[in-house]
Amino acid sequence: MAENQYNFLGLIFICFLSLILLVLVSLLKRRSKQTTRLHLPPSPPSLPFIGHLHYLRTAPFCKSLHNLSTRYGPLLYLRLGAKRCLVVSSLSMAAEIFKTHDLDFASRPSFAFAKELPLGNLGIFGSPYGNYWRFMKKLCMTELLSDRQLERSRAVRHEEIVRLLKVVLELANKKEVVNMGTELMKLTNSIVSRLLLSIRCGEQGDEAEKITELVKESFEVGSKMCFGDILGPFKGLAFRLYGRHAMDVTRRYDEIFERVLKQHEEGGKREAKDFVDVLLRVLKYDNAEVKITRDHIKGILLDLYGGGTGSTAEGIQWAIAEVINHPDIFKKIREEIKSVVGSTRLVEESDIPRLPYLRAVVKETLRLHTPVPVAPRECLKSCKIKGFDIPEKTMVAINLYAIMRDPELWDNPTEFRPERFLISDKDKDNFEGADRMELINFIPFGAGRKSCPGLMFALSMLHTTIAVMVQCFDFKVGGEGDQAKINMQAGAGGLSLSMAHPVICLPVVHFNPFASEA
Repeated sequence: MAENQYNFLGLIFICFLSLILLVLVSLLKRRSKQTTRLHLPPSPPSLPFIGHLHYLRTAPFCKSLHNLSTRYGPLLYLRLGAKRCLVVSSLSMAAEIFKTHDLDFASRPSFAFAKELPLGNLGIFGSPYGNYWRFMKKLCMTELLSDRQLERSRAVRHEEIVRLLKVVLELANKKEVVNMGTELMKLTNSIVSRLLLSIRCGEQGDEAEKITELVKESFEVGSKMCFGDILGPFKGLAFRLYGRHAMDVTRRYDEIFERVLKQHEEGGKREAKDFVDVLLRVLKYDNAEVKITRDHIKGILLDLYGGGTGSTAEGIQWAIAEVINHPDIFKKIREEIKSVVGSTRLVEESDIPRLPYLRAVVKETLRLHTPVPVAPRECLKSCKIKGFDIPEKTMVAINLYAIMRDPELWDNPTEFRPERFLISDKDKDNFEGADRMELINFIPFGAGRKSCPGLMFALSMLHTTIAVMVQCFDFKVGGEGDQAKINMQAGAGGLSLSMAHPVICLPVVHFNPFASEA
């Protein structure tokens, strides 16, 4: 009797598996008929059901795509399970997306189950191109990221960089190592928290720390949820596996941001207004250009935390690692700072326009270690790129990592050489134009309508933090002898390019700007 029962269950399983295979084969045949009539870009050999997923085993993702483009060309059509993907790996092809067909590719991909989560597509980065997105980007630029607002928030950045400096000075005096990854994350977290919410790390029950941890957790669970996109009709499996975790992360976000909103609403008048005050004002304004809700505010705050903390901290850490590994470059930065600032005061953000070599070092860091190495887009309507048909709803992956390492654009592309960005004498006074990175080959923050709005904020943080660290400290790396190097291996991480191992080194005081206060 038991044997018959097992045979019956086995038969049911085989039937269920056969049904799944029949559905998949039917879908693949239907899609094959649709695509054979199109003149699609080149495509590597694929496997049944998984398509080209087996090519993406190398970590990080941007490097896998780079390897494919090196072998098969700068414009590739991939099938990632049930998802169609166009991979763009050259500047000329990227220009078609960012400029010629910018409006056709003005939205980012809508990933599986984003709408199922309370704050899914309510922010600025994931929302589709339209009136809401245009209104919120304009609001962010006007009230938070414009030149005028960045000038007003300069004091906040200075105070937090000084706080970091004092932490490293204390460790140096104790002859203890510093984990730059941890300290830089605290730095960017505190600055973003103060600008958005008027709180900093260590205040109000460490709300800022909780938000940062949730940002990390949401990126992890989000990348797992995207697994559903490749499963096609069986994408519900991904939600069953990770949906509960995603809902829990969103619930904790909601609780923290709701507390912050209520504190602002009940806090009365304050002399310094933050971005939450701006958003609450828009919320109450009946004649606003776009009507927003409390959930919209929470979604926007979530996006700004995600975009303003981790990638900026990683960029600074990559730069510090590069200059530690290149003592000659480290020395040139320090000498330039001394020639401009002198030997008696701390370098400040206002000094940056007169430090061209430092700015070149930052550009070279962003070229080699692009903060978000793959810019995602989605084709809103069918169009042609370089004569190839691009079907509607195709996901587009613009590999900035590959473009920034293209040997046709850059001499010795894998070499860290800041001199390639030094401008001529006649252009030295045009700091604004040069620093806005209006260089045709240089697009580490993307381009077009969906380019990173926080470019100038990130640059201000990179320039000043690196300058202060180089001016005030020498760094000894663990290992035998003085020739030990920082490990420059990139992590496996999702869409961001993080270091596999944080920069941990022993700071040695070179200049203490507070010595006279002791």
